[in-house]
Amino acid sequence: MKYKIQLLSHVTKVLAIWRKSNPTLYKKTLAILDELASHPKIGLGHPEILKGMNGITYSRRISSNERIIYEVHDEVVTVIVLTLGGHYGDK
Repeated sequence: MKYKIQLLSHVTKVLAIWRKSNPTLYKKTLAILDELASHPKIGLGHPEILKGMNGITYSRRISSNERIIYEVHDEVVTVIVLTLGGHYGDK
């Protein structure tokens, strides 16, 4: 079963910036997004459930400083990517 991937608008903007400014980070992010469609709870970037959240919000490492935060909605087979960027507000 493949999950549908939804990117929030600011996530799309970050991807566009990374595509030009950091192609390596961009390609790794695309690989993770592709993997999310198949198995969002395991795989690249060491996925982990975020504590203190709703139990459906996960984080994965893209690089040492960059993370992808997303929600897994099993009932509608959808992954919603909430944010891309620095870890805990790092710049």
